[in-house]
Amino acid sequence: MVREYTKDTTADELVKDLAGEIANKVVLVTGVSQGTLGGIFLEYIVKANPSRLILAGRTLSKTQQTADALKAAHPNIDIRTLQVDLSSLADVREAAAKVNSWEDVPHIDVLVNNAGIMAIPYQVTVDGFEMQFGSNHLGPFLFTNLIMDKILASKAPRIVNVSSSGHRLNPIRFFDYNFGDGETYNRWQAYGQSKTANMLMAVSLAEKLGSRGLTAFSLHPGTIMTHLGEHIDFSVEFATLAAADRLLGNAEGWLTEFDFKTPDRGVATHIYAAFEPSLKEVNGVYLEDAHVADPFVQTVKPWGTSKVEAERLWKLSEKLVGQEFSF
Repeated sequence: MVREYTKDTTADELVKDLAGEIANKVVLVTGVSQGTLGGIFLEYIVKANPSRLILAGRTLSKTQQTADALKAAHPNIDIRTLQVDLSSLADVREAAAKVNSWEDVPHIDVLVNNAGIMAIPYQVTVDGFEMQFGSNHLGPFLFTNLIMDKILASKAPRIVNVSSSGHRLNPIRFFDYNFGDGETYNRWQAYGQSKTANMLMAVSLAEKLGSRGLTAFSLHPGTIMTHLGEHIDFSVEFATLAAADRLLGNAEGWLTEFDFKTPDRGVATHIYAAFEPSLKEVNGVYLEDAHVADPFVQTVKPWGTSKVEAERLWKLSEKLVGQEFSF
């Protein structure tokens, strides 16, 4: 019988229950600076003896700090670092080529697309895309697909996209993903679009590659105090976030405070998504509180789970990165 988890389940509980699934796995995680959810996720799963951890981050010195801390606590763990700036398609291609060149890494069992940015002022990537859409979706989309052969070489390949309940703030703006070059930009709507994209990418991967053994999931980790929101002045932005929610009639628009999770509870759903074996029966779903999100209880917008929207986004993403992926 599969154990049921809740919003109060901790990472330690998940690691204990799933230790056999974590052991001997090769796991690649993006966005792994210390104090981030990616870094905290690694601190827990390393206790269950994965065979290799690949730490990918934009700033190599920060990535190395996390690697050094993990190595100090677990000297026998095999750790490799990778520099990748997900806001640059050229940099993504270079990083993917490096991964594909590693002959001593014939497969990757689990890819966790954890890196992300949230609610920043309007910027564009070096390729001209709105920064949140480019960094949170297009970069991970391209990176994932470029290393897909390594992932599919696993006996049980899995991809996890860290999304957010923030997907509620916007569907994909198929004909105006750049918000009129900033003229109609709203930082929360742009964040919502990028998090919807994370969900839809998982749906597409499950549809396209489920027959080849791949499982793919997206998740909302909860609201956790990390570096992700350090740049945000919530004395101002709480009101703008509420306004974005109220525009759509979302219940969150009438909240007066956040319901925070502790970091160890925050990464529980990461661990569940990455290693829970029973999830293969519900390939492509969106997870929250270490279980399949219930749209009657939790915020799950249909624009984030639609197979039609997923296919539309896949085709748009291929067009924007300039490469088709025929699986």
